[in-house]
Amino acid sequence: MFPIRDHNPSERVPYVTYALIVLNVGVYLIGLVLYQTDQALNQLYFDYAMIPLLLSQGENYSSLVTSIFLHAGIMHLAGNMLFLWIFGDNLEDKMGHVPFLAFYLLCGVGASLAQFATEPLSPVPTVGASGAIAGVMGGYLLLFPKARVDVFLFFVVFFRIFPIPAWIMLGLWFALQLFNGFNTDVSGGGVAYWAHAGGFVIGAIAALPLWLRLGGTAFWERTDGHPDHPEARYGRSSVPRVRRR
Repeated sequence: MFPIRDHNPSERVPYVTYALIVLNVGVYLIGLVLYQTDQALNQLYFDYAMIPLLLSQGENYSSLVTSIFLHAGIMHLAGNMLFLWIFGDNLEDKMGHVPFLAFYLLCGVGASLAQFATEPLSPVPTVGASGAIAGVMGGYLLLFPKARVDVFLFFVVFFRIFPIPAWIMLGLWFALQLFNGFNTDVSGGGVAYWAHAGGFVIGAIAALPLWLRLGGTAFWERTDGHPDHPEARYGRSSVPRVRRR
């Protein structure tokens, strides 16, 4: 089960969201061209990924930022960019372009530090934008808890797209990160669950001043928990139905 779109795309062009997607994709493509051997790839991760052991030794603090723009594979990149595209635009619309960029980087650094705190002596590199995007999701949940999100559900031969409130989808996602974080060996899971959970909490906290400035619960009452502009209308497929004789 994963989201494919929300029902409230922003009315203003989300330049920063688009730029972050382009930057992440560009860095990944450059990596494919310039780092084609295992040795070169290991050097890339050593220089730019967040390696807890190096941080514990007082080295490579810049990796808290650079690691946000590295990805371990095409599906890792695609999943992260999908979530950023769905949830980033409305948050950028409310925050403004520059504050949203600062918010994104803050969540990414905070998520990396949350992962570092769980395994400060680990030599395993951590890469990916998911911690920063988790922060975007936490901020989205605070501001727009009832926004409708279309979710694609696939189970063996059954699949369906249906809308659910953001608080259900994001709440389940956050609960899953906590569950996996507590039940997965931090050194062997392959996924930085605590970076996800930490980024989500940091994003919700960092968005709190904006929520209060907008009116807090009065903002929810005024907008019914949705972005304060009309929903997009997604019609049914225009492909005609053909009856069998």
